[in-house]
Amino acid sequence: MSQTTTVQPSEQENVTVAVQDVIKTDVLDQLLKPEVQQSLSTLVEQLPKLTEMMTTLTKTYDFIQKVANDRILIQDMIGGIQEVVKPVEEKVKSYASAAIEASDRAEQSDAQIGLFGMLKLLKNPELQHMLRFAQAYLDILGERKGGVHGE
Repeated sequence: MSQTTTVQPSEQENVTVAVQDVIKTDVLDQLLKPEVQQSLSTLVEQLPKLTEMMTTLTKTYDFIQKVANDRILIQDMIGGIQEVVKPVEEKVKSYASAAIEASDRAEQSDAQIGLFGMLKLLKNPELQHMLRFAQAYLDILGERKGGVHGE
């Protein structure tokens, strides 16, 4: 005698199948809409470009990950930046200390600078350098505004 057993689906399986049917129906309903079909068509046309973009983004991401995790490269970059910044920092400190010292000297001095003192100052190389810089700066500003630069 042969026995056949039929397995009845459980209630949970029935619910799962019903949910899947609803989802399939919803997806099919969405796919039948003309605007969705147009969007899918456009997306399929753009797939080569999207693939190329994703490849480039992936390569960029991989490169950035390698750079971000390379301690030696990071230390070298920090060292390079410090080599550039250090001379500028020293120059700024020098100018700042000179300005502070000049301010202190000017406050302590009651000396009058007359016409002959001004003429003597005009021969000072530092003043000449500053005046040439000021003239060039003003010329550039005038040119950028569309004006005629001074002579």
